[in-house]
Amino acid sequence: MQELITSQFWLGLGAIIWVNIILSGDNAVVIALAARSLPQHQQKQAVFWGAAAAVVLRIVLTIVAVELLKLSFLKLIGGLLLFWIAVKLLVPEGDDGDEVATSSHLWGRSRPS
Repeated sequence: MQELITSQFWLGLGAIIWVNIILSGDNAVVIALAARSLPQHQQKQAVFWGAAAAVVLRIVLTIVAVELLKLSFLKLIGGLLLFWIAVKLLVPEGDDGDEVATSSHLWGRSRPS
């Protein structure tokens, strides 16, 4: 409880809230795009419930992420995975993948270009 009265706590909380507000902009755009084809009376409900679900999910997933970050072995595994990804990105691949498959439909069969 003593840490709640420090300025460092409140500055950190303010920074988290600010970043959360900035990152919430994409949620608003997605919710608006999803609700635009609904009838007018359902649009308001969709926006309300979509925003409420976005807030609840953000809070729940933040708590889950904080709890997972307390596990030191998980940090080690995550670091090793990031290192492996970095190595894979830096090492050049062979020329065996020159052929790119294309399709004229979203669910269509692939055909060589």
